[in-house]
Amino acid sequence: MTRNVAIVGGGQTNWGDRKATWKDLAQEGGKATFDAIPDVGPEDIEGLFVGAVQPERFANQTHVAPMVAELLGIDVDEMIARTELACASGQAALRYAWLAIAAGQLDVALVLGVEKMNLGREHMPEVQSSMANVLDREFDGVNGLAAPPFFAWYAQRHMHEYGTTREQLSLVAAKNKTNASKTEFAQFQSEIDPDEITDSPEIAPPLHLYDCSGITDGAAGVILMSEEKAREVTDTAAWITGSGQSSMAGNSINNLPSFDGWPQARKASQSAYDQAGIDDPLAEIDVAEIHDCFSISEIIEYEELGFAEEGKGGQFIEDGRSYIDGDVAVNPRGGLLGCGHPLGATGVSQALEITQQFQGTVADDRQVDNPTTGLLHNLSGSGSVHSVMVLDRDQR
Repeated sequence: MTRNVAIVGGGQTNWGDRKATWKDLAQEGGKATFDAIPDVGPEDIEGLFVGAVQPERFANQTHVAPMVAELLGIDVDEMIARTELACASGQAALRYAWLAIAAGQLDVALVLGVEKMNLGREHMPEVQSSMANVLDREFDGVNGLAAPPFFAWYAQRHMHEYGTTREQLSLVAAKNKTNASKTEFAQFQSEIDPDEITDSPEIAPPLHLYDCSGITDGAAGVILMSEEKAREVTDTAAWITGSGQSSMAGNSINNLPSFDGWPQARKASQSAYDQAGIDDPLAEIDVAEIHDCFSISEIIEYEELGFAEEGKGGQFIEDGRSYIDGDVAVNPRGGLLGCGHPLGATGVSQALEITQQFQGTVADDRQVDNPTTGLLHNLSGSGSVHSVMVLDRDQR
């Protein structure tokens, strides 16, 4: 049994260095989600999926999905789970909820992503060491291979192979941080020009401070429904029409197929495109929320997701083709570089952005003109896993 599934709406907390606890964020995100959909309450939820990466280390708490149900007053009668897939945890939760509803196991599910990462300046070494756990800790993490030097390797190699420039990296970061200045919940709220990106402190050559996404606290939630239920709630939903995922064997960097691209992203996106009936992603996708954890990531993703030819991602941003009024609006909410990156919440917030773009409820100065098809992309670990989802305003 396969049924149509829609995201009908959702809500999120303010993101940033919050004084709130993990529990506070979960409650705040849940309340914002229910407040955004007046006809849906905790009593309607049959399944709960919580995206959370490291509550064990950041909040000293495991078994968080039942705790979220308790905090939000939800009696989950059918299905409950916490998903952990590093930076793709939120999209993994979305995917499981979608599959459960499509299979007829549920009619209504809440997906909530939560991460509390800021523990105070005195705990920053602990936070950074926790982030290194996402890579293979025995072989990579203990040798200092945290995220900035890892993605710096990709930037160096892409520059070497294809002539990508420092200026093109800065254009990506400036675009997304400027978009974030128009996004109410975003961590970074100031417009910025490319020279300010280039002049920021160097972190891992060629990446500078503003090329890197932030350490962020935040939560985001969406509600998924079967077609019958969704049509009772809204006339404008985000219908999930395709989903793809690809992983290499393992997580250690010595197994990576290259340092200038992600063939896993290409495979995952092609699977999603085939399901959604998309032949030309550049022509057919209007808005995309993709995983710009570092500025080089977005450039490579232009290529792997089929928006730009191999090696031409830098030229794609330089030509303005990924701006809100370009060929495909990439990261109009500000991406990870502008909004911040509370790991488990990012994929859920991306899905909410596409839904609100379809509904025309985002700020006017970042509203894409009449979008009908959107894309979500997340990478996780050492770029070893890529997840892609296609959303449509109208059913295909």
